[in-house]
Amino acid sequence: MSATMRRPRRAWRWLTAGLAGAGVLWLVGLAWFMYDALTLAGDRASATDAIVVLTGGRLRLETGLDLLGAGKAQKLFLSGVNPRVDRLELLRVVAALREFDTGRVVLGHAADNTLGNARETAEWMQQQDYKSLRLVTSWYHMRRSLLEFARAMPEIRIVAEPVFAGHAEPNSWANWLDAAQLAIGEYDKYLLTLVWPGIGAVWPSAPPPRPAGAVMPAISIADRR
Repeated sequence: MSATMRRPRRAWRWLTAGLAGAGVLWLVGLAWFMYDALTLAGDRASATDAIVVLTGGRLRLETGLDLLGAGKAQKLFLSGVNPRVDRLELLRVVAALREFDTGRVVLGHAADNTLGNARETAEWMQQQDYKSLRLVTSWYHMRRSLLEFARAMPEIRIVAEPVFAGHAEPNSWANWLDAAQLAIGEYDKYLLTLVWPGIGAVWPSAPPPRPAGAVMPAISIADRR
């Protein structure tokens, strides 16, 4: 066999080996991501200045309200609320705010992704002069959220409060498949978020994965009466 014919085969072997190695690393990382997400326990003992709830998942707001009622923070900030949602609609969703002073619950309407949540929350925390927050989001979303929040406000102490929403049929294959798809999708997003600063350094003009909109003023529920 001539040297000319051997080169393409050698290149193909190197490419195959590289892809196989990348696949193994991806699977190892996914295993770590799942283990980390499922074993990350919330710290219910310590209090923080604020509770921050990210919209988009089951039982997140209910968990935040329970923490607020337990005296774990001064205020609850709900980031990423649909601008069309008003106070009455929100109250219907959570079956009223029970005994809480509505002035302690603040709505943020600017964010439509996790990066936007972090930027919106950072501006609100600065306005309030708060130094610590308890972050409430779904277990599979927590690691990426912590990364974005730590970058947006490195001086703030952040306590993770993952939410593990149950399912009506926990043994259903469809539910397990849904959970796996959510986790894998979040893992890929986490990897992209993790390496994005390096991509930006090499390619300064690269657009962000999803640009966040301009930050709008947060609105207290009491102000919407």
